[in-house]
Order: sequence, then C-alpha cells, then structure tokens
Amino acid sequence: MIVPASEPSVQAETILLVEDEVLIRFALADYLRSCGYQVIEAANAEEALMVLHTNQRIDLVFSDVRIPGSMDGFGLARWIRANRRHIKVVLSSGATRSAQLAGELCELGPVEAKPYHPQRLLERIRMTLSK
Repeated sequence: MIVPASEPSVQAETILLVEDEVLIRFALADYLRSCGYQVIEAANAEEALMVLHTNQRIDLVFSDVRIPGSMDGFGLARWIRANRRHIKVVLSSGATRSAQLAGELCELGPVEAKPYHPQRLLERIRMTLSK
C-alpha cells in the first residue's frame, strides 16, 4: 500500500499517468493526487495521445515502458519530444536494460524502477518538473 507523502505539493501541475495495470495505475493516481497533483489516467499510448491532442494542460507524462498497443512508452516519449517538447517525461520499467534506452528521452536520465518507492518517485517527479 502506498502511503501519502507527508508534505503535499503546493503546485497544481498536471501529470498524465500511462499504465496498463489497473491496480497500479489507480494506486499511483491516488498517491499523486494526495501529493497535490492533478492526474489524468491512460491505459496505453493511444489513450495518452488522445489527451495530448486536446487543449488539456499536461506538465509531465509518467509512463510505463511496456504498455500494450502499437506504441510502447519509448515511442510515446519520442512522440512527445518531437511534438510537445515542453512536456517533461519520466519512464518506468521493471527491466534493467530499459534504463539505458531511456536516458535520452527523460530529463533526468534513466527510468524510475519498479516496484516504486513512493518517496523516491515523488522526489523524481518534483525534480523533473522543476527543471
């Protein structure tokens, strides 16, 4: 179980959370909301792209690398780099090898590892947003 951070964020940034595993997505979304972020959820890159094509303000995309569909998390990050450069990206994976590939697509280098440590994840998101 993820416990809310002791210091809620005073910022009103919006995070687009892309995770196909429903229970993980719900737990992460609830945690990030408890930290003061607005969270939009997507189960895959296609849903994320639908959100990214709207006028909805998105400050950061937090995506799993391995998501179902025609585009994985790396492809989504590349699309964001090419089309929405102002949006920050944090990628996540349980696979160690993915960390090397993510270095060029994330502001702070390699991916956030699974399973998530709530405080480290929150610090990573805060550092990424502040860059």
